Amino acid sequence: MLKYTLRRIIEAIPTVLGVTLLSFVLIHIVPGSPVRILLGNHYTPYRAELLSRTLGLNKPLPVQYFTWLGNLLHGNFGYSYTYDKPVVSLMLQALPHTIIIVVVAVLAAHVFAVFLGSVQAYFENTKFDQIVTVINYFFYSMPTFWLAVLLIIFFSIDLNWFPSGGIVNTQLASPSFGDWAKHLVLPIAALFLVSVAGWARYMRSSMREALLQDYVRTARMKGAKEFRVIFVHALRNSILPLITLLGLSLPALLSGALFVEEVFNYPGMGLLYWDAVNSRDYPIIMGITVFVGLVTVIGNLIADLLYGLIDPRIQYT
Repeated sequence: MLKYTLRRIIEAIPTVLGVTLLSFVLIHIVPGSPVRILLGNHYTPYRAELLSRTLGLNKPLPVQYFTWLGNLLHGNFGYSYTYDKPVVSLMLQALPHTIIIVVVAVLAAHVFAVFLGSVQAYFENTKFDQIVTVINYFFYSMPTFWLAVLLIIFFSIDLNWFPSGGIVNTQLASPSFGDWAKHLVLPIAALFLVSVAGWARYMRSSMREALLQDYVRTARMKGAKEFRVIFVHALRNSILPLITLLGLSLPALLSGALFVEEVFNYPGMGLLYWDAVNSRDYPIIMGITVFVGLVTVIGNLIADLLYGLIDPRIQYT
């Protein structure tokens, strides 16, 4: 397994480099300049040229890219134009907030999707299955940002149950854990509902096929209880596609977190990225892009390794 892991890591290096190159070119050819944004009303051609030289934006694009890449290989993600701070420090401040909502939403959605999809497969074509299918399609087809807006309208404005944004109540001298938790409910719910809707559909299809296999019929003929047949014999094989889906869905989850954090004004990586795009803060944009690329590669690798742990028949060479 170690040999396989090292080979996958080496194979991922060109992919990550390709992502950085493509992202670097795209953000530099998009109309708009950080120089004009930074100078604002104080913009003059002389000041613009001076600031461009200071930031290194007057150099040819290939030179800028390889300079940035060389700094990255030395662990230097650059210096933010707008915050006047190292990009790494800004990312480390925002990352824990994003990890909280993404990890909680992913774990909860994964567990619930496994249970819901398994029950749907067992009660296939019943009223319960049809109703849950309609609800799943409803949330699956809904954009994340629109669902976040609906949650704010219903639970914050109409019912006044949860805060509409932020991470704590800034009017409190010392916010409590309960206040912090209340601010997390709606962002996590938005990511949870969108994720569980799609994953439950995959789980239903996979479990449906597993329940038709010979080993399931054999377990029933031996007198195994129905609960054990579904959640022990069939579940272990039907959950494999969902593990792969988890690794492949990490980019979608992180992009969903971007919209959720922007709608709820939640100070995570998504909001930091959104603000950086609006201000053309290239170092932050590239830093977060590299981070997402690495997370995607690592997520797919972990998903492949989990395959072998769950199914001993899979061997890595």
